Amino acid sequence: MHVTTLNTGDLFISLWRGTIGCDPSDDISTWDLSPFRDPILWKAHGKAVQIATPFIPSSFDRPPRNIAEKVNSGYRVIEWQGYLYGLGPALLHGILPDRYWKNFCLLVSAVRIIIQCSITREQIIQAQRSMEQFLVEFEEIYVQRRVDRLHFVQPVLHHLLHLGLEVPHMSPPGISAAWTMERTIGNLGEEIRLPSNPYKNLSERALRSTQLNVMKAHFPELVKDRNPEPQGSLAVGDDYLLLRKRDRYP
Repeated sequence: MHVTTLNTGDLFISLWRGTIGCDPSDDISTWDLSPFRDPILWKAHGKAVQIATPFIPSSFDRPPRNIAEKVNSGYRVIEWQGYLYGLGPALLHGILPDRYWKNFCLLVSAVRIIIQCSITREQIIQAQRSMEQFLVEFEEIYVQRRVDRLHFVQPVLHHLLHLGLEVPHMSPPGISAAWTMERTIGNLGEEIRLPSNPYKNLSERALRSTQLNVMKAHFPELVKDRNPEPQGSLAVGDDYLLLRKRDRYP
C-alpha cells in the first residue's frame, strides 16, 4: 500500500526537486534529473495538479491536491496513487527530460497492472518485465554507477522488484494490501453505537461479520442478488438506463 505510493512518491519528488542529499563529490547544478529545483516550475506543476480535480471521476476517491503546497502536510496515500499513476505521465511530459519520463512511465505501466484486483499470468509477466527494466534504467540514468549517488537506491526500489513475483503467492496487492483491512476497520467502527467499551464492541462486530461471511461462503443461496440498477429505471440497451422522473430538491 505505502510502497507504490508514499515511499515511491517521496523518493521521486526528492529527486525531481533536488532535495535529496548531494555528496560533496557530486555537483547538484549538473543534475538534469531535478527540473523542479526551479520554484516557479514547481508551483506551476502543483497548480496543474489542482486544476485537474474537476476532471477526475468521483469513483476515484479523493483527488490529489496541489502537491507543491500540500506535499509536506499530510498528502494521503490515495492522493499519491492518483498523482503518480493517474496524472503523473501526462503532467510530467515535457517537464522531465525524455529519458527520465520514459523511465517513470515504465514504473507506471507495471504498477497499474499489479494493483488490479484481477490479473492474468500474461499481465504479471508483462508487469514484471517493465518493473525490471525500470529498475535497471533507474541505476543507469539516475545513479549512473556513481558511488556518491548510492543513496538514491533506497529500500523501496528493492521492494518494487518483488511486487509482481509475489502476486501468485499472495494475490494481487489490490486485495492483499492494507487497503482492504483499513476499509474493514472503518466499516466496523461505523457500526459502533455505544461509547462504552468501544474495543469490546468492535471485537463483537468483527466476530459477527466473520460469522456472516462464513455462512455466505458455505451457503451462497442465502445471499440475495441485488439489483444494481436504480429503482424505477428501465434498461434501453447498449448499457444505457432510462431513469424515472424525480425532483432534484425535496
